Amino acid sequence: MTNAHVLSALADPTRRKLIARLERRPHSVGELAGYLRVSQPAVSQHLAVLKRVKLVYSRADGQRRIYGLDPAGIAAARAYVDRIWVASLDSYAKTFEE
Repeated sequence: MTNAHVLSALADPTRRKLIARLERRPHSVGELAGYLRVSQPAVSQHLAVLKRVKLVYSRADGQRRIYGLDPAGIAAARAYVDRIWVASLDSYAKTFEE
């Protein structure tokens, strides 16, 4: 997935809430639905988007799916934002020096 896909996935406030909740520990879809007070199918759709852009992983636990943050995907997203931040600071420094 491209960085644009990751940013698009994170543009949704519900998905950002899911990411924030998963920072604490992995959760089942049912737990996340209860936390957000939305249907399990809606949570599953949001998680599918986050999984597609590799920000979360899932694993089977009997009949349930457990979702957690994907460290590699989070690291890649952070590296992208860091590159933007450094480029922005460099541009600002050049402008300030001139």
